[in-house]
Amino acid sequence: MATYNKITPEIAAQLRAVVGERRFFGKDDVDPNYSHDEMPIYGRYMPDAAVDAETTEEVSAIMKICSANKIPVTCRGAGTGLVGGCVPLAGGLVLCTRRMNKILAYDMDNLAVRLQPGVLLKDLAADALTHGLMYPPDPGEKTATVGGNISTNAGGMRAVKYGVTRDYVLALTVVLADGRVIELGKSVCKTSSGYSLLHLMIGSEGTLGIITEMTMKLIPSPICDVSCLVPFRDVESCIKFVPKIKLANLDPQSIEFMDADIVASSAAFTGSPIFPERVKNEDVGASVLVTFVGSGEDELDQKMIRLGRIAKEADALDVLVVATSSNKKSVWAARSGFLTAIEADTKLIDEMDVVVPVDKIPAFLIHIRSLGEENGIRIRNFGHAGDGNLHIYCCSDDLEEDEFKRRVKIIMDKAYAKCAELEGQVSGEHSIGHAKMVYLRESVGEDVFGLMGEIKKVFDPDCILNPGKVCDVSLTGREGRRQPC
Repeated sequence: MATYNKITPEIAAQLRAVVGERRFFGKDDVDPNYSHDEMPIYGRYMPDAAVDAETTEEVSAIMKICSANKIPVTCRGAGTGLVGGCVPLAGGLVLCTRRMNKILAYDMDNLAVRLQPGVLLKDLAADALTHGLMYPPDPGEKTATVGGNISTNAGGMRAVKYGVTRDYVLALTVVLADGRVIELGKSVCKTSSGYSLLHLMIGSEGTLGIITEMTMKLIPSPICDVSCLVPFRDVESCIKFVPKIKLANLDPQSIEFMDADIVASSAAFTGSPIFPERVKNEDVGASVLVTFVGSGEDELDQKMIRLGRIAKEADALDVLVVATSSNKKSVWAARSGFLTAIEADTKLIDEMDVVVPVDKIPAFLIHIRSLGEENGIRIRNFGHAGDGNLHIYCCSDDLEEDEFKRRVKIIMDKAYAKCAELEGQVSGEHSIGHAKMVYLRESVGEDVFGLMGEIKKVFDPDCILNPGKVCDVSLTGREGRRQPC
């Protein structure tokens, strides 16, 4: 069981000397939002202090102070996570990188950009476009930081074509637990140069080091795009259609799945039924939203013709083309707002973002729906059909929090067991944090989980970096963790 020291007035003075009075916050001045992320159901834990860092040198100096005094440090960006990953379970110091928000330089010859971790995803995406470039990863939360995306290996709606955040990280500057600064990777297209510590750092959720600068790969911005909504009578036929899109060599940018329930919730929330609930006098059970990009209209026309042909063979109700700029904006805004619609419709939610083989999606969704019915919990779901990543939300409705948590645990235990049975993974893009650590351990087994823990100890022998997350069992047991506030 790890033990940590408090931030004494003397240690606080050292931290103030590094960042200045206006960027150090004592316990009484810490923003209460620093006690939780976007899923407060996983608990609220206040730190003893917080700092806003602005440079690699400051982060290094802060970590040297905390390492020497065994102060736990939780790195935080925008706080948009969904698994309690940036919650300071052990108190200590929250190190916020929100002020490290500069896009430093573009390398147009090598299609790369150098930036700080606090740059927001939406800001990088917009700025890259002004250079005729695109940053392909497209996680749903556009106000997340790029550093946070790297720390969780975020995916998003374009992963089926372009891959996930990991595929666009070329180099990182990282501050280790003891304050040492290391450089990982280079601005090159490939490497076969020893163990890839770069890729080990990606997805480590701030448990191995603190990212202070990164070089990201970009691609030329597509010239044109089109989206098509393909509705079906039921979920099974809808999902069976997804592999046919890939096998037809259509190379979609995204394939998003939505069932009738989430479409109805979205329409009720927005007051505008963007996605049709009936097509050709038949109820829509589920739909896929497919996007293609290309170098010209002729190319996209040919893809849409082929899509229409295989959709007809798959007994789709129709193929609805979303062509105009305003319609595309409305459709994708509605899709991006699914989570907001769910949150607005209930008091509390709990979630999972399992990933299963694409052909196993119907089996998993049927299992989840039956678990919800058995336990009196309303389930909402949507996801990235092209890569099998499903977002499942349990809604509390009128249940009290304790009873809701009791029922949800039953559902989660059985759902993650089913995920393992279907050869899936615990998380496709939201990562592990502390909320899903027990399911990670059950999923990968003791040998693999133990190896993860040994890696953690190599980078952070005193377990001061984001303790209690991913594979760090240093806070196991309530006696080793602060009580939620």
